[in-house]
Amino acid sequence: MKAVVVYEAGGPDKLIYTEVPTPELKPGWSLVQVKGFGVNHSEIFTRQGLSPSVQFPRILGIEAVGIIAETTAPIKLPLGQTVISLMGEMGRSFDGGYAEYVLLPNDQIYPVHTALSWEELAAVPETFYTAYGSFERLKIKKDDNILIRGGTSGVGIAFLKLIKGKYPEITIDGTSRNYSKKEGLLQLGFSSLVLETDGKLQTKKKYDKILELIGPATVKNSFTHLKKDGIICSTGQLGGKWYLENFDPIFDTNNGYLTGFHSGDISRERLDALFAYIKRYHIDVRPEKVFSLKDTKKAHEYLESHQSFGKVVIIN
Repeated sequence: MKAVVVYEAGGPDKLIYTEVPTPELKPGWSLVQVKGFGVNHSEIFTRQGLSPSVQFPRILGIEAVGIIAETTAPIKLPLGQTVISLMGEMGRSFDGGYAEYVLLPNDQIYPVHTALSWEELAAVPETFYTAYGSFERLKIKKDDNILIRGGTSGVGIAFLKLIKGKYPEITIDGTSRNYSKKEGLLQLGFSSLVLETDGKLQTKKKYDKILELIGPATVKNSFTHLKKDGIICSTGQLGGKWYLENFDPIFDTNNGYLTGFHSGDISRERLDALFAYIKRYHIDVRPEKVFSLKDTKKAHEYLESHQSFGKVVIIN
């Protein structure tokens, strides 16, 4: 099969499109023919050698959508069944979705019944699941004033779409370090762009709810823009910092609340609720950019560039 293999840490040029053996079936695992997958910032970190537990060579990819090609669980996962998979150490402790086929544990393969195209479905698992979990944690109400810190990211735009689908008139601002992205954000449905400079928001506005996708690097600053009894959900780590340091929970929370969501917290019930929500509110899940498997290197280059905007997917 064709796959994209990382043999050593480094830049996008380390993503090698090559021929490798198709994985062989083993007890408790099934083989999925990959129809598409999303590209994520965490995979960039892994490619750069910033995931200490990952050993190379490795086929990256923490998510995939496709159909069952070979199965050891014919009742749950019959041949030809449309499925999705995400997290569970795929692309990290074992090979992931950057390939034509991926061998996965049966307990992390989820059958889905959907009318979404492969491009649309490929944008859902990691990105919309993360956005939906954050949506739940923030306890969004229709009169909330919301800020998405990291508004041009895939999760940021997915979060916007989920909320606007249910509450079309709600006020949601998005941040960016690049003012040229303002028009694109407004067209998507953001109320305004808030410029971010050196980890600080260039505004005096305060918000009821803040989705924090930059992460520990900016959480402390986000609290200075939170209203009393507001909530911050720290979900992403786009700022490249893993842990919250020099933070006093007594004084720095500014009479607000801090929560978080990890996309590895996967439940069948939440996945089903997400797909039901997408269908009920007619959520537009189309990705912003689509590449082919052989152009995965270009997808990484785009995602790392200042031009990147929204969700990037690969279609086989």
